[in-house]
Amino acid sequence: MLGQLVGGLIGGHHDSKKVKGTVVMMKKNALDFTDLAGSLTDKIFEALGQKVSFQLISSVQSDPANGLQGKRSNPAYLENFLFTLTPLAAGETAFGVAFDWNEEFGVPGAFVIKNMHINEFFLKSLTLEDVPNHGKVHFVCNSWVYPSFRYKSDRIFFANQPYLPSETPELLRKYRENELLTLRGDGTGKREAWDRIYDYDVYNDLGNPDQGKENVRTTLGGSADYPYPRRGRTGRPPTRTDPKSESRIPLLLSLDIYVPRDERFGHLKMSDFLTYALKSIAQFILPELHALFDGTPNEFDSFEDVLRLYERGIKLPQGPLFKALTDAIPLEMMRELLRTDGEGILRFPTPLVIKDSKTAWRTDEEFAREMLAGVNPVLISRLQEFPPKSKLDPQVYGNQNSTITAEHIEDKLDGLTIDEAIDSNKLFILNHHDTLIPYLRRINTTTTKTYASRTLLFLQDNGSLKPLAIELSLPHPDGDQFGVTSKVYTPSDQGVESSIWQLAKAYVAVNDSGVHQLISHWLNTHAVIEPFVIATNRQLSVLHPIHKLLYPHFRDTMNINAMARQILINAGGVLESTVFPSKFAMEMSAVVYKDWIFPDQALPADLVKRGVAVEDSSSPHGVRLLIEDYPYAVDGLEIWSAIKSWVTDYCSFYYESNEDILKDNELQDWWKELREVGHGDKKNEPWWPEMETPEELIDSCTTIIWIASALHAAVNFGQYPYAGYLPNRPTVSRRFMPEPGTPEYEELKKNPDKAFLKTITAQLQTLLGVSLIEILSRHTTDEIYLGQRESPEWTKDKEPLAAFDRFGKKLTDIEKQIMQRNGDNILINRSGPVNAPYTLLFPTSEGGLTGKGIPNSVSI
Repeated sequence: MLGQLVGGLIGGHHDSKKVKGTVVMMKKNALDFTDLAGSLTDKIFEALGQKVSFQLISSVQSDPANGLQGKRSNPAYLENFLFTLTPLAAGETAFGVAFDWNEEFGVPGAFVIKNMHINEFFLKSLTLEDVPNHGKVHFVCNSWVYPSFRYKSDRIFFANQPYLPSETPELLRKYRENELLTLRGDGTGKREAWDRIYDYDVYNDLGNPDQGKENVRTTLGGSADYPYPRRGRTGRPPTRTDPKSESRIPLLLSLDIYVPRDERFGHLKMSDFLTYALKSIAQFILPELHALFDGTPNEFDSFEDVLRLYERGIKLPQGPLFKALTDAIPLEMMRELLRTDGEGILRFPTPLVIKDSKTAWRTDEEFAREMLAGVNPVLISRLQEFPPKSKLDPQVYGNQNSTITAEHIEDKLDGLTIDEAIDSNKLFILNHHDTLIPYLRRINTTTTKTYASRTLLFLQDNGSLKPLAIELSLPHPDGDQFGVTSKVYTPSDQGVESSIWQLAKAYVAVNDSGVHQLISHWLNTHAVIEPFVIATNRQLSVLHPIHKLLYPHFRDTMNINAMARQILINAGGVLESTVFPSKFAMEMSAVVYKDWIFPDQALPADLVKRGVAVEDSSSPHGVRLLIEDYPYAVDGLEIWSAIKSWVTDYCSFYYESNEDILKDNELQDWWKELREVGHGDKKNEPWWPEMETPEELIDSCTTIIWIASALHAAVNFGQYPYAGYLPNRPTVSRRFMPEPGTPEYEELKKNPDKAFLKTITAQLQTLLGVSLIEILSRHTTDEIYLGQRESPEWTKDKEPLAAFDRFGKKLTDIEKQIMQRNGDNILINRSGPVNAPYTLLFPTSEGGLTGKGIPNSVSI
């Protein structure tokens, strides 16, 4: 196995001794191939005596020149570097290293590395196999080491023995403190690729005011009107037009947007997934697809046209223009994008929602089921008053209460009155009204033409939901203070009324798609977790047990968020181009963030808050579901419970009392910075845990891990299975509901499918949107899933390792239970009319487009 340790303690002349070990590292590489020129120059530097040196730091023998720090060993160097062949495919290489040793040195607690080569390399680990009177000492590094002239302070790595700050060996404390100071930086200057600095900034880089007013975007964060979680600071200079806006890097340099070097994607992920994929699709391919279509170049003429994307594909042109286009795209990406079969066909995989049936997605049953088991199962709530009321300020927005009446729904309640249905927990609502109304007038000035919606549903005896009514609302034409104009639609399966009902459901799906991408997905997972990544690296040493607990759940998050700011959520980016709020999208998410409450992100608290569960100490997870067959909630509660048990076992090993929590200065500084800086716009909220008890620490860490892993998986990896077929989850509507007496109404009567397709997302937007969500729904081959760790020796403490092993076995049991539930015909919401089993919270997965698997982190 690569990295097999060699040697041990050996004797030498005059009783001198050596401790041997193994260094595992990976040279600088570009995608899947080692940088051969870089390797050659490094060998030249090595031959000239410019080597890579290692010095162990003692945890028991002090340095006479500095009594507060551990003594350093003599430098040791990589053995046989000149004669070791670096593999052609980027991969790990093991080198021997031998340290001078004396008995007084004792156990090494850290080491210093100096890279005198010209290129950086990835240092995975250093292992000393047989330290006298101690045995093996393992250092987990997983960090890029640049040439030493790039650094202002020494590169330090610590052994895998965690310590609370007060328990740190005295001679390692200064090293621990200085390393954190390095990671914090001084808050000034433009960040460079080799920097290891974690700092905060507001979202002032989404727009590009130097390119005109249409590219100006509101700064998010730092104001009461537009509060927002903080992002990682890059330090780029301001724009010429607006000194408060940060300038942007060119699109072609998107992969170079700054994040601390160790936060960047690994080479496998980069080659698997990122090879300019988003840029290729948005910038090169789609503009050229205009030439491919028939006489209605922006429309699908029928559902058969849409299905052709998956079954036969679209024939690509063969002229010189398209050849120039394809020549500009990396070969690997071209092969993936074009699904080439020798005929140049653009083809997409068949989404799960139409794999078994091409029409079942249109049923009312499937429309409702996806609120419980689709890509956005986190919004439905129990109706507790009728008619539904708005929480918008009536002084500003007038009367926004619902116009749905008893006459609309009472004949569909299986003999119950509305009050009886409410009292027996049978009425539910998917409510997109208050979120959209404040922005709807502006949204509808763009090419979008849509409504705010409320959808009422009835819980039937068989456990499924039945849609009762859909209310579509527009701001009053005379002004916001006059409220809304609304119309209510009820189910129909006959004639033009049936077509109108299908359109009403499509407007709801448009709302849900936008809210899903902006709020459920981007804001509530990607954006809110980034401050935790930054604060953890700034305030918790790698020696800290809580750093070791949370570290895997932050992998790749800063990188994917930085890429999103560069390509997806920026002015004119893919999200604005494909999702209905258009240029108001991110600003709208900031208004919604005003209502974000950290403790409510815990799954049990969220379910209770939405009224779909009630607290019940006799239930397995402390809550009882009012919709028993609610796949997201059923599977989610099991995952939540497993995470909490693991976190409880882990934290209880290090913290026995409130005093242990309070005297941990790193922990207290971490939580203070999270509240006051990372989520600083909400620093005065009364709901923040005080971080004074082990229970508050356990609950907070459980919630952080839940958001980063299972919640993100639930709202991300179902995108292509459910929304890869755009008619099921359109992202835009381009015209209002046809009114009797209009040409659009006559078209709806004569050709309802064509009218439907002319209303929802246009053809080019569909291709761009489907291309994007296919990429976002794929697992890369280097993904690490919940219950797994990159290194089996991530800690030396045996009890936490045993608890982690139990956690992994519990997740394996949950996988089996999910499969059993999916095979239970009584649980009709598990697969529904489309026969799409719910696997989004199945813990593990293979690489690719699988519709299952919970990565440790928000990594895509």
